[in-house]
Amino acid sequence: MIHGERVILRARHDGDVPVLQSELYDDVVTRSRADSRPWRPIAPASGHSPYAVAAPSDDAACFSVVESESRELAGEALLWGIDTHNRMAHVGISLRPAFRGRGLAADVLGALSEYGFAVLGLQRLQIETLADNAPMIAAAIRAGFVREGTLRRSAWVWGAYADEAVLGLLAGEWTSRA
Repeated sequence: MIHGERVILRARHDGDVPVLQSELYDDVVTRSRADSRPWRPIAPASGHSPYAVAAPSDDAACFSVVESESRELAGEALLWGIDTHNRMAHVGISLRPAFRGRGLAADVLGALSEYGFAVLGLQRLQIETLADNAPMIAAAIRAGFVREGTLRRSAWVWGAYADEAVLGLLAGEWTSRA
């Protein structure tokens, strides 16, 4: 497990899947803003949920986010597109509605950074988020990420193109909590 100040990143448990499926995936509008792939109806028990417990992989590290104090499942966090040659990865997080707006996202990003830099030895972490996602951009900046640019009209979201913001954090810019 990876500990932040207010969150714990742990392996996904089977019991997490229906909660994450219901609160994160089945909210079509929010999911459409959070994922570059088109939303499709998926039954939670089908085994095809994007939150299904999966075998370990070299190109992704998926965590469930638990709030330290309450021990409640707060969401998901992952490093994806892990590139061991260039030593970089993309970052993704999604918090359940009840856990949004409580300042947890920056802590989740800090814990993911700890994992990416201290455990995996990566040299760069990158976030792509919709340019109008002010809470995510603010959380990333609080966690040390730097806004590097805008990808114009790069995301198809709910019937229209939208811009994406790109933020990066380099190993030399990151400060360990250890």
